[in-house]
Amino acid sequence: MDMQETWDLSPLFKSDDDLAMKKARKEIEEKHKVFVGKWKQRSDYLQDPLIMKQALDEYENLMRFYGTSGAEGYYFSLREYLDQANPLIKARVNNVDAWSKAIQNEIHFFTLRIAKIPHVEQQKFLKHPQLKKYEHFLERMFTEAEHVLSEPEENLLNLLTTTSYDNWVKMVSTFFSKESRIIFDEEGKENSHTFEALQGLLESSHEPVRSSAARAMNDILNKHSDVVESEMNSILAYKKTVDQIRKFSRPDSSRHLSDDVSSEMVDTLVASVSASFHLSERFYALKAKILGLSKLQYYERNLSYGTLNQKYSYEESVNLVRKVLHRLDTEFGAIFEQFLKEGSIDVYPREGKHGGAYCIHNLMSHPTYIMLNHVGRLQDVKTLAHEVGHGINNELMKKQQHALSFDTPKSTAEVASTFMEDFVFEELERGSNPEQRLALLIFKLNQDVSTVFRQIAFYNFEQELHIEYRNKGYLAKEIIHALFLRHMKAYMGDAVDFSGGGDAWWEYIPHFRDFFYVFSYASGLLISKSLQAKVRKDPSFIIKVKEFLSAGTSDSPRNIFLKMGIDITDKEFWNQGLKEFERLIDETTALAKKLGKIK
Repeated sequence: MDMQETWDLSPLFKSDDDLAMKKARKEIEEKHKVFVGKWKQRSDYLQDPLIMKQALDEYENLMRFYGTSGAEGYYFSLREYLDQANPLIKARVNNVDAWSKAIQNEIHFFTLRIAKIPHVEQQKFLKHPQLKKYEHFLERMFTEAEHVLSEPEENLLNLLTTTSYDNWVKMVSTFFSKESRIIFDEEGKENSHTFEALQGLLESSHEPVRSSAARAMNDILNKHSDVVESEMNSILAYKKTVDQIRKFSRPDSSRHLSDDVSSEMVDTLVASVSASFHLSERFYALKAKILGLSKLQYYERNLSYGTLNQKYSYEESVNLVRKVLHRLDTEFGAIFEQFLKEGSIDVYPREGKHGGAYCIHNLMSHPTYIMLNHVGRLQDVKTLAHEVGHGINNELMKKQQHALSFDTPKSTAEVASTFMEDFVFEELERGSNPEQRLALLIFKLNQDVSTVFRQIAFYNFEQELHIEYRNKGYLAKEIIHALFLRHMKAYMGDAVDFSGGGDAWWEYIPHFRDFFYVFSYASGLLISKSLQAKVRKDPSFIIKVKEFLSAGTSDSPRNIFLKMGIDITDKEFWNQGLKEFERLIDETTALAKKLGKIK
């Protein structure tokens, strides 16, 4: 099958100046005008469940096909991912954003008024059979009601988000995307590498390449550190202000509410993983010994062992992932083939393109897009599987959900991605000899430790960062550096040396701008491991996995998993998953001794 390696955005628009944009914008404005004109002056839908059903059906149709920025907003956000420094695209993004926010403010009354339905009246809506498909949508709005402001206040906050938050974050991301440095590569030739490509070189088997890449990254981070200090303090101030006026008791409360999980559940997860940091410390000490190093440099934390530095072309990566997906489920495979054929994946890094990897979706009526920065590492094979997992999740939801439950809470968003990743790892592991198996085990532990222990260390850092800011009013970059360094040392231990840099490396990590998101990586992988075990024991359990992947926000994560026999509020559930790490470390240690790598 032919594979497109760049995005085909023509299902949205054919060009930046497609005449169809004006027509689409006018249609969105008209559809919203009709809805607002019909419902804004009415209150009967707030008393009568049958009229509520009619209003929600019309609102759902609006959100399914139009949203508030339609295909135009999606199109230019994708264009900006590919060309962050282009001022013409930035102008179009800002134009669409301002237009969209005006529409959002016009229609915001609808959900705000539903949220404010008196508590004594709520049950007649939640229990009415005609509103069954909207039950959890209503439950969530009623739960969020105590943090909802008046309509004018909500509209003002919506407008201020762009200048008080979005523009700051985009600015810093753009600065890093435009950076490149010339260093010697593995062949001893001088080459220019983007900031994103430098991160890949940190895993080179050649120490001079790794250290040169790290120095180049430190140079870039130091160059922008004063600006990043201002950015971070500005968005911390924004977060503090919003939390205060919404009456959230702690900095991460709004995240838990939006993710449809309890703070107690997240606290249990964070405490369980933090209490097990001795496992990640043990892993880094073991890896340093196997690699013959007295200590690992911080930037070497993901350093591979053995022959896994081989290059994987994109075609080879696709074939590995394809094989696994078709074996797991024919529908998984079919969705992947669709992505490849229809230009849903943008593959290679280039100057100006956003770093990292993402799966991006908008309305139910729009295509899913996946962004990679594939440079041929083994990690890039897993990244492809990871992002395709998100994409499969999106496409399965489209088939089962309506527009008001077409979403995945961040608390469980990483289940699909890590589920696919781990089965790809098993495919890589098949038929390996003992030496190759040791290399694969270390690679696996690199990734899993980063997904669980590193992300919870990030979460602990974020919690302290927000609390310190709220206590002091401003945090100099040196204070943030020290906080970050302390939390990285907490999970990495004495086998890791930070003298080669690392304290400033929080600056480019996008997750700290998406406040308190990182716990979902840990919860996602630990839940995923439970699902994987069930599928290995009984392959027909994949049907249950697909039910979860199709569920969207039709119910709370806790209820969805309880139906599958999993209680995500029980600390023993998390502890059972953490025991898998101890088993893997024991297995890796025993194999390394057998091969004579350690005593």
